[in-house]
Amino acid sequence: MAVLYIVATPIGNLKDITHRAIEVLSSVEMIACEDTRTSSVLLQHYQIDKPLFSFHQHNEHHKVDHILNILNAGQNMAIISDAGIPGISDPGFLAIRAAHQNGHTITVIPGPDAITTAVVASGLPCDRFTFEGFLPPKKGRQTRIKAIAESEITTVVYESPHKIIRFLEMLNEFCVDDRWVCVARELTKKFEELNRGLLQQVLADFKQRSSVKGEIVVVIAGKNYSE
Repeated sequence: MAVLYIVATPIGNLKDITHRAIEVLSSVEMIACEDTRTSSVLLQHYQIDKPLFSFHQHNEHHKVDHILNILNAGQNMAIISDAGIPGISDPGFLAIRAAHQNGHTITVIPGPDAITTAVVASGLPCDRFTFEGFLPPKKGRQTRIKAIAESEITTVVYESPHKIIRFLEMLNEFCVDDRWVCVARELTKKFEELNRGLLQQVLADFKQRSSVKGEIVVVIAGKNYSE
């Protein structure tokens, strides 16, 4: 049986990769990645020359068989995403499950992830929190936001820059109190920003901007939290 390595990659700053991740990526026969162009930048930076193939949300189902063929041939391989840990709002779950079912070894190489980075940096309660990932674009979105507004524990959400204002507006509609939030943008990158404060203040700040760019994680305190 072979080993399927699930390797965490930097969420922004290339220096955040671990020594163990570099060792594993240098040793495997093949690497599955979301976008070969993005991953090539990281691998070339660390002088890692391995065969790559794309493994993303649009081809995940039919690439699982390809991954199994590699493992069944006795070749160790790795899965990486564009940033963070594969399987967390990124492809990976189906391949990991299939590898387990076929008796292969799964080894996770831990490292950076946007969820814990944002929730710790927010200064909001993180002894318990719920991770919602990306909310549905249409159907069910309002229901999920309403549930976040009613939650008594911290919630973490991924959001796109062109939807962040509408998300904060909808959250504000459903919150009976002025909730504490932290919008973490471009974590670990040059223009990293933590916009922390009461929801209405943070919303007003974003509404006055001409544009919003970058990867965004929103941390929302539970409804009974106050400072």
